[in-house]
Amino acid sequence: MIAADLSMTQDSRPVLGQAALSLQGLSRSFGSLQALSSVSLDIEEGEFFTIVGPSGSGKTTLLRILAGLDQPTEGQLLLRGRDITRLAPNKRPTAMVFQSLALFDHRTVGENVGFALKMRGIAKAKRDARARELLELVRLGAEYFDKPVTQCSGGERQRVALARVLASEPEILFFDEPLSALDYRLRKTLEVELRALQKRTGRTFVYITHSLEEAMVMSDRIGIMRDGQLVQVGSPAEIYGRPDSRFVASFMGEVNILKVAEGRLPELDLPLPGTPDGYVVLRPEALRLEEGTETGAPGFAARVAEVFRLGSRVQLHLESPAGLMIAELPAETQIRPGATARVSFAPEAAHWVAE
Repeated sequence: MIAADLSMTQDSRPVLGQAALSLQGLSRSFGSLQALSSVSLDIEEGEFFTIVGPSGSGKTTLLRILAGLDQPTEGQLLLRGRDITRLAPNKRPTAMVFQSLALFDHRTVGENVGFALKMRGIAKAKRDARARELLELVRLGAEYFDKPVTQCSGGERQRVALARVLASEPEILFFDEPLSALDYRLRKTLEVELRALQKRTGRTFVYITHSLEEAMVMSDRIGIMRDGQLVQVGSPAEIYGRPDSRFVASFMGEVNILKVAEGRLPELDLPLPGTPDGYVVLRPEALRLEEGTETGAPGFAARVAEVFRLGSRVQLHLESPAGLMIAELPAETQIRPGATARVSFAPEAAHWVAE
């Protein structure tokens, strides 16, 4: 392997228990607009960390600061304990993969991958050998080396861009929605391959996406942003199953949210003993249905308004005393629009949030 100019120095080598990146009170304002507000976070060595949030939440501004393309108004960014807040991008052991890919269309695949090595004065034989290694790493194969990049498909171009970034041997890679322009099937394939690549290289990946599926499939941890702040950080299971607020619950997929008052769900006239006032979050898969209105487990009557068959599951839209609710059941479920049903759920499936 060719040693990169940006390879680890003595001062930047990992220390046991030390974060790869430490964000300390990062804020960014543009005039009167507060794009980021005191964001603090530790990103661990070898972690796949994904930042998601609605448009205007600050996620792109945050990524640009992490990559050195912008600087915070306040706060510090530490790389393994070293302040790099004002350090130029080309002085950092990091690299960015942009949505646009920015490949050189007049060059071959091999020339694109080896470009950074050429700029560092690496001899042609060595940079060609390294380019072929990297093509194998991103599952293109050395046969792509002489192929014009203009003859590559969208998925192949994405892999070429990854190989080109890896040629400089960055320790941390940043991704700005790199799969958003691809069709659904190819995107799903590359999600799995990108996660596998991260595991094979052991690099730290920081990824931005608007796709919740991407975040759930690829990430070790997810950070949810809203109005320039990180409102929750956790594993995909934690974010989905134990959201901190109604906003996070709703952002992470379809959900039923019911008001709690005095230990009851007043809209459904159901007891929820010991539950403080606030709200409960019920994921669609937590609801159980029995056709008909016979009383069984504590529950409520609902009318099946719509039935959607979504491959491995059936989604039902229910007209309930609490308004529209959504249930998801196994694919073999047979129930028709217009049917009445008894709906219930296990008490432990109801996750409480204050607001």
